[in-house]
Amino acid sequence: MSEPPSTYLDHGATTPLRPEVAHAMAEAGSEPLGNPTGSHRPAQRARRLLEEARDEVAAQLGRDPGEIIFTSGGTESANLAVLGTLDAVGRDGGSPSVLSSAVEHPAVRESCRAAARSSSVTWREVPVDRKGVVDLEALAGLLDEATTLVAVMLANNETGVVQPLDRVVALARAVCPTARVFTDAVQAAPFIDLATGTGAADLVSLSAHKLGGPVGVGVLAVRAPGGIAPRQFGGGQERERRSGTQDVIGAVGLASALRLAAAGRDESVRRVRALRDRLAEGLLDRVDGALRTVSTGAVTLPGHLHLCLEGIEREELLLALSGRGVCASGGSSCASGALESSYVLAAMGVPDELARGAVRFTLGHDTTGADIDRTLAVVPEVVASLRRQR
Repeated sequence: MSEPPSTYLDHGATTPLRPEVAHAMAEAGSEPLGNPTGSHRPAQRARRLLEEARDEVAAQLGRDPGEIIFTSGGTESANLAVLGTLDAVGRDGGSPSVLSSAVEHPAVRESCRAAARSSSVTWREVPVDRKGVVDLEALAGLLDEATTLVAVMLANNETGVVQPLDRVVALARAVCPTARVFTDAVQAAPFIDLATGTGAADLVSLSAHKLGGPVGVGVLAVRAPGGIAPRQFGGGQERERRSGTQDVIGAVGLASALRLAAAGRDESVRRVRALRDRLAEGLLDRVDGALRTVSTGAVTLPGHLHLCLEGIEREELLLALSGRGVCASGGSSCASGALESSYVLAAMGVPDELARGAVRFTLGHDTTGADIDRTLAVVPEVVASLRRQR
């Protein structure tokens, strides 16, 4: 029996490699590449490609190329941002403290938790409202002159809610001018102008595979290079901030993906939002007990649709949808317990009985109207079948 055609609506977990990016990477690898630190011709070519990629990434972020650190992905970038900043302050004899929103990605949240295991580091979470937006009044109450780092993501990976980053930065600067602001822009990168959206932040993380680039390469942009301590050691690459031989072809792919996303952003946002809205309206109309997790008054990424389905267990739902060729997810695909209760939904005040039926559909550059049609046909049938089995 042949498998059903696949409708891929899990771009928030990973986005399929764009053909143009694959071509750029293949072209980069069409001739021998040496180690970028070497002196011979293949090494020089590798160095040139790496620095051209760095220049492109810097331009898309509105930053100086010297601020760009290539990493293995969003998780490493987040770890380096949080732990590297806190280590740098602790190294200078300070008592570091970090504030993070209660809905940060596990890479940020667990970095903060690991840092707080040290008696010298203080970590506090800032609550969010029912829409999942960081509570600015609560943030103002938690900030003090000793705050070292404030971590607030640009857009949430589960719900797609966009945070008021400019206001977060303004608050931090007003209370503690020396505090750094770090934003995880991984989910936002395909849809938001990063130079504008993250321009006020001191540290910004990206991951290539969330915007049509390759898996295994990311970026941390650091406005003050001397103020971050390395987390891995060796040959001193990336200006001694991240040792290890750089993935040149991966960096080329990341730069290409960023450039493509920027060039087609306005049209992509309009097209994807229209598809997402049609999916939302159709599912809410056709599935009894379907509730939109984030109210329509919240600003969300155009490709995110997060629903809670009453009387449904998401593990069963996702497996059944997969069996019918529809790929979705239940939350953060980077969490070890991705199918366990979501701390993001708990922070938003979503009752656990609803959160158990949470499903995330995330659309991207290759999503079509036919994908939406198939999803609208399959999901109501699957939900009705699961409910009959109970």
